[in-house]
Amino acid sequence: MNQQRVRRIQKGETGPGPVVYWMSRDQRAEENWALLHAQQQALARQAPLTVVFTLAPEFLSAQPRHYRFLLAGLQETARQLAAKNIPLVVLSGDPPTTLAEYLGRLPCSLLVTDFDPLKPKQAWKRALLSAVTVPVDEVDAHNVVPCWVASTKQEFGAYTLRPKLRRLLADFTESYPELLRHPFGDTAGADGTAGIIAEATPEVPDYPGMNPGSTAAQRQLRCFLDEKLAAYDDSRNDPAQNGQSDLSPYLHFGQLSAQRVFLEIVQAGPLRQSQEAFLEELIVRRELADNFCHYNPDYDNSKGFPAWAQETLKKHRDDRRPLLYDAVELAEARTHDPAWNAAQWQMVETGKMHGYMRMYWAKKILEWTSDPDTALTVAIALNNRYSLDGRDPNGYAGVAWSIGGVHDRPWSERAIFGKIRYMNAAGLRRKFKNLDAYINRFNGNVNAASAPPS
Repeated sequence: MNQQRVRRIQKGETGPGPVVYWMSRDQRAEENWALLHAQQQALARQAPLTVVFTLAPEFLSAQPRHYRFLLAGLQETARQLAAKNIPLVVLSGDPPTTLAEYLGRLPCSLLVTDFDPLKPKQAWKRALLSAVTVPVDEVDAHNVVPCWVASTKQEFGAYTLRPKLRRLLADFTESYPELLRHPFGDTAGADGTAGIIAEATPEVPDYPGMNPGSTAAQRQLRCFLDEKLAAYDDSRNDPAQNGQSDLSPYLHFGQLSAQRVFLEIVQAGPLRQSQEAFLEELIVRRELADNFCHYNPDYDNSKGFPAWAQETLKKHRDDRRPLLYDAVELAEARTHDPAWNAAQWQMVETGKMHGYMRMYWAKKILEWTSDPDTALTVAIALNNRYSLDGRDPNGYAGVAWSIGGVHDRPWSERAIFGKIRYMNAAGLRRKFKNLDAYINRFNGNVNAASAPPS
């Protein structure tokens, strides 16, 4: 593997003991560069290899159905690891505290961890580093090009990151080696893993049509390649069509490798417009979101907006809003706008929202709340609470683009929005002739007394 994927974030004191991989963002046994690096290091030391997952009781408003999706996928990962003689140990509680206690009882020679740019994950990592003395390697197995290699600064937009990624892609798309059956140690230390996961799994309904785990992710990828990819460029932006890949939850939970998706697209034949359009979303836009969250500590507040956007929003902060809705009314899709209601209800019912509608959804929140800071807070909270792929750099970057002009440019000035790009219901009608089909599908004119399930 390209060693630029790995960076040592703590030198530490090397001693005897197993190599431990702290699995977090990339929850899969196969095609996982962090796990492959951990095994490589364990083989060199002739040491056992253990995978540890720390299950936080709360994480950025994640709901029971999100935890169910995560834990069902983790069950499959545990079985796949056991077949390779690699135990998966699940710890429940505050992640850095429980992991430090575990490592205190079972000292290791090296700790390997996933890269994640979100502030809570970074805080966990800092807390752990202050509590352990072993060497720690961080591996970016989530991005095709590692975030710190793609760029060393926050990029202005896709147009500045895109050429950097294109130059580097060939260096980071080598074939995955096979995860070997590990010859040292055994899986006895993880005897209770299945029971722990089962006990922690909430008894709530699964999201319709969205089965968790790596096997389901591979099936969804094959379905997209065979049935949707050829028409992707024409159908992806129409909410009345089922043209999107539906891969984002699997990519979010790391049940599917973005590099595997890239390789399958490229191996399918000469790249055409639809393939190019999908790879733009898969690589450039996803990695731009990671870049934003990694290099901008204010990715979740208005201080992270570009200067021009902060200035124009401040100028129009006190503009009269034609309508105001509070967070509860928005969560319950009780607005006057059936298209917006349908988008919100799609997210509540299915755990995902059509990509084009998500932009419209966030911009209307800016228009219907008292100020940009409130709009940003509400949009992030709704996305984190109801979207299966929420709590993710893509969500933060998408909301910041819609409300705060991040990765965008100034447009014509108008009330409330200032120079932020504007969208309205009439524009939706002009663009999508079958918008009513989407509204009717997700009951855009919902009963005001209805409330979304948890």
